Amino acid sequence: MNINHSEKGQAGAFRQEDLAPTPIASTLPSTGPSTGTTTPSIHSGKGADEKQLERVTERAILPDQLGTELSRQIRHKYASSYRKIFGVIFTVNLAVFVALMAVYKGAPNSRDVGSAASANLMVSILFRQEEFVNLWYEIFTCVPHSWPVSIRKRLAKVFHYGGCHSGAGTAAVVWYILYTILATKDWIDEKVTDQLVNMITSWILVSMFAIILTSAHPDLRRRFHDYFEAFHRFAGWTALTTFWIHNIFSARVTARQWQASLGYVLINSPNFWFICISTSCTIASWSRLRHRTVYPEKLSNHATRLHFKYRGMAPFYGLKISDKPLTEWHAFATIPDVDPESGKINGFSIVVSNAGDWTKKQIMKPNERKLWVRGAPLHGLLYTSKLFRRIVVVATGSGIGPCLSLLFADITPRRVFWSTREPIATYGDRVVAEVRRADPNAVIWNTHERGYPDIVREVYQLVHESDAEAVFIISNPKVTEKVVYGMTTRGVPAYGAIFDS
Repeated sequence: MNINHSEKGQAGAFRQEDLAPTPIASTLPSTGPSTGTTTPSIHSGKGADEKQLERVTERAILPDQLGTELSRQIRHKYASSYRKIFGVIFTVNLAVFVALMAVYKGAPNSRDVGSAASANLMVSILFRQEEFVNLWYEIFTCVPHSWPVSIRKRLAKVFHYGGCHSGAGTAAVVWYILYTILATKDWIDEKVTDQLVNMITSWILVSMFAIILTSAHPDLRRRFHDYFEAFHRFAGWTALTTFWIHNIFSARVTARQWQASLGYVLINSPNFWFICISTSCTIASWSRLRHRTVYPEKLSNHATRLHFKYRGMAPFYGLKISDKPLTEWHAFATIPDVDPESGKINGFSIVVSNAGDWTKKQIMKPNERKLWVRGAPLHGLLYTSKLFRRIVVVATGSGIGPCLSLLFADITPRRVFWSTREPIATYGDRVVAEVRRADPNAVIWNTHERGYPDIVREVYQLVHESDAEAVFIISNPKVTEKVVYGMTTRGVPAYGAIFDS
């Protein structure tokens, strides 16, 4: 991953005609057999003796979707890898839950139930810890291209790791509900202070988890994203603090039963070590909270490019930034910045487009200022492109920003399709030149002049021409789902961001 590629020069001169997509002869039929080859075509030039050789690309037939409508909906929409992972984790926990209830005749040992709850909570938090997630990306993307596509296309879905976070988190809540019931029963049977504190903290934990789960529902999360972040963060911190209190008083109850010291019980308790790991993950992220200087490069009234100089950044990483670190964070893919003289990476940048109040505020502030940065750089979806020999990169609007990191890395041969309104006026010559440098025949579709494209058909054309193994798209939820569904139902692996993970 840590590849230091220098750019092959800066933007330089740019010609307006470079915006035109790969020419396709108007005399060719839009349907019919296609070999995917290019055919020489001789046309006369300005004079009778002048001849020009054009390469005419034949249009590919967009094949029919595979399977029935019902099977496509189930396989490619409802049975996503994210949901499968969630289902597997929750089902395994449910099986253990049922087994414990059966073995102990409905009254399992509270320590075993507490350990199961703590273990799931730890797993849930680990899958939000940057280094741990990066490790999974490295493991899943280290296989050679000689492996069958059928295996590589499944490994590329490692970015669905959010299913582990939500699956384990939901299972932890179920376990804690059972534990709280048992703790309440224990207090009723033995009304001592330790039992009372253990029961109260258990109910507080269940309440905090209920708030987190409710606010994380996809519909509520989309409509009230800022509130979701606040509930998730502060309820999580409250739960973690309460968990420590709960763990200590629970250990005191056990110490009295075992007639042992509190320290001995804690050291021998899985709960103690699970909570230590969970707490360490939270501290590791927030201990790297820094106020960093940012140098804006306003591209237009719709977009800006924010440059950071405090460190270099290899391709394929993302970072969280904020101006209000306790209430809201925004994740962006980073683009390596290169010194034009030495050719070395001397910083990084992010492209911000107008998508709400916060992004609009950043665009309207052209002066040097500071923003908060938290945690370690994190791999994302596009890192899995390394698994394929050839790919097609699709972006709409400011989705080209994250793609610039992939294009800079120059690891996987690719074709580019970028649909946006007035690309030069909105994003500037430099961004367009970077796209052209990565793919001289990139299709840059100006929606102001040409309207919205039949994006599935256009993307399939590039897959057909380049013999690509996979498609990667960075766009809004609607277009992402359309392209991913349109490709996968035709047998082409396609990957786009998960918006509810």
